[in-house]
Amino acid sequence: MDPKDKEFLKRLLATFRIEADEHIRTLRSNLIEFEQTQDENTSAAIIETMFREAHSLKGAARSVNLKDIVSICQPLESAFAALKRKDISLSREMCDLFHDAVNSIERYASAADVEQTTQKDQVKQRELIRLLSDISEGIAAPAKTQAPEQVAETSDVEYETGPAIPALNDAKTSPSTQIEKKSSLAETVRISTDRLAPLLLQAEEMIMVKIAATQRVVELREIEQKLGLWKKEWAELNGCRSGASGASESHRNDLFEWNEARLNGIQSRLAELTQMVEQDQRNVRRMVDEHLEATKKILMLPVASLLEVFPAFVRDLARSQGKDVDLVIRGADIEIDKRILDELKDPLLHIIRNCVDHGMRKAAERESENKPQRGTITLGFSIKDSRRVEIVISDDGVGVDVERVLSAAIKAGIVSPEAAAKLEHYDALSLIFQSGVSTSPIITDISGRGLGLAIVREKVEKLGGHISVETNISAGTTFRLLLPLTLTTFQGVIARAGESVFVFPTINTECVMRVNSDDVMTIENRETIRLNGRIISMVELASVLELPMYGAESRKAEGVNACVSSYTPIVVLASADKRIAFKVDEVIGEQEILMKSLGKQLSRVRNIAGATVFGSGKVVPVINVSDLIKSALRSGGRAKQAAVVDKPDVRTGNILVAEDSITSRMLIKNILETAGYRVVTAVDGIDALTQVRSGEYDLVVSDVDMPRMSGFELTTRIRDDKKFSELPMVLVTALESREDRERGIEVGANAYIVKSSFDQSNLLEVIKKLI
Repeated sequence: MDPKDKEFLKRLLATFRIEADEHIRTLRSNLIEFEQTQDENTSAAIIETMFREAHSLKGAARSVNLKDIVSICQPLESAFAALKRKDISLSREMCDLFHDAVNSIERYASAADVEQTTQKDQVKQRELIRLLSDISEGIAAPAKTQAPEQVAETSDVEYETGPAIPALNDAKTSPSTQIEKKSSLAETVRISTDRLAPLLLQAEEMIMVKIAATQRVVELREIEQKLGLWKKEWAELNGCRSGASGASESHRNDLFEWNEARLNGIQSRLAELTQMVEQDQRNVRRMVDEHLEATKKILMLPVASLLEVFPAFVRDLARSQGKDVDLVIRGADIEIDKRILDELKDPLLHIIRNCVDHGMRKAAERESENKPQRGTITLGFSIKDSRRVEIVISDDGVGVDVERVLSAAIKAGIVSPEAAAKLEHYDALSLIFQSGVSTSPIITDISGRGLGLAIVREKVEKLGGHISVETNISAGTTFRLLLPLTLTTFQGVIARAGESVFVFPTINTECVMRVNSDDVMTIENRETIRLNGRIISMVELASVLELPMYGAESRKAEGVNACVSSYTPIVVLASADKRIAFKVDEVIGEQEILMKSLGKQLSRVRNIAGATVFGSGKVVPVINVSDLIKSALRSGGRAKQAAVVDKPDVRTGNILVAEDSITSRMLIKNILETAGYRVVTAVDGIDALTQVRSGEYDLVVSDVDMPRMSGFELTTRIRDDKKFSELPMVLVTALESREDRERGIEVGANAYIVKSSFDQSNLLEVIKKLI
């Protein structure tokens, strides 16, 4: 073949792969929807779509002479045509066969440039074509035979952790393997022309910057030449003056006037040039910001681009275990940085696989529990405060038995029996993220090794995110991931420890403040401070990073106590549910940071996430907050809720706190516990109502804007129950309008506290009056 023809065929095959990929995605998603729909009109529309997709794919394959794909599409199209005519009825086995056909087409499309197929593949292909042809002629599809997998038959199997996406025995049919082979997200990005047009315009604007920069260089050279000429003429005049010792006073005055005029001219020119450079700087800053934003949009891809294969993955995994599970996806049109999407694939697959493998039971068992025969996993995406995305993965399965998690953690040596007995529900449940914690009685090829959720948390934290879990026995489990939308740039707090300067990502920086030495308490040989009603540890940043101590500690040792301020600057960092205050020598400020990796040679440096370059050219390391907190804990600066020192006016009483935000929930809980109250928490209104009816409480503190049941509705339901009609209710919420306050009074709340003006003393005073 002529080289030009070869090159043309290569480009044609590349184009075909892109087109085929679109047809395959549409066929796969429609097949899954077809299995689940009960509406006859919807089914007819789906069949019509699949028929057209198979027909178009057949035509595209024929144009590039891919006979293997044509030979499968032909009977597949005929089978869809028979379904259209209602000559045949859909069956479970028929759906399995259709999925096998789509998988085979995908395999042939990805290897379109391979001229020969193996004899084994040819045999499988002929059998697949025969079965598809039988379907179109009304012959029922045979049941799919498969080796039973080793799955624990127990009624209380928990969410387990497993290695990163292990392949099942058959690499060609494994859902995990199929997703591992799916690499289109990493290879190409399809960009709308609407997003490319601004980039072109911005590039054209940069021509003006280039011209302006060239002009500034010319002008600076002119000034340089004028200074050189002035220096030369000044030297000549000085020579003349020294040669004429009797120079008159008027001659000297003329000389100074000439010199002043020259310098004034240069100064004026420099002032003009400074103004022009400042204007250039503003233009460059504007263009760089606009260009950066436009480029970010190119890398922002809809979540749907990541999730295309997830429904098929859930279907195949559930089918292999004899379960019926639907995957419901919400917010798939939300756009996230492609680099974050690439890193999200494995964590989401781990969690969803655990939901199917361990959270879901078979149809008969679910029916005996008064649940629908088909289980449901919901994967939802939503934007939080315009900078972060919240990902919620929930199921309606068996939930997590926290007692079994504790037993597994004790057995693995992660926590002692004494410490386990003191853990609260949330802390005990969080142990499932510890490496080695597994409650599965056996190890299978899918899970049971106690590694997967630990890997999930590590990856999420590496992206600057946070993961948490909530569960209700027999009702299901919910995982929440909070992640940044983009990785391009971020705000950073700049601080100095000793002679070294570091950057802390603002997203992990809870606050920056100065602490009076009189406010520092020593508890269990650790320095601690009280922040927002919570006792947190305080450690030297230089000590954790093993740097030379040049701060207040060393200055005191050198005998310069008089110069040492009684106030110490600290940076309070948070990662997951841990918070530690780090003492620094100076907080320099905050600015936008562009972080770069440290290169392949330094791909993993403890406590350091990367580096940034300041305008001065100085390279400054960016702190990995998750690593730093772990290092501080290992070094003895363990962040924990210690016993309260000098706690005046200690009170007792049982208080229920209902708040869907983990941060707010823990804040209010710690404020109340510090004041001496016994506190139980609920994650939403329904959870709170259940706990009110099953426990004994002296007061309820509730948020208003919560999922499933709002604080207003919770208050109404409690007031409607004669048994709890007198139970004090305090609403703490961000809703501050007059209408919201009036509604709070109407439903029967005893107090309404707005978070924007929230002060712990106000809350404690209100509770003191009500209990």
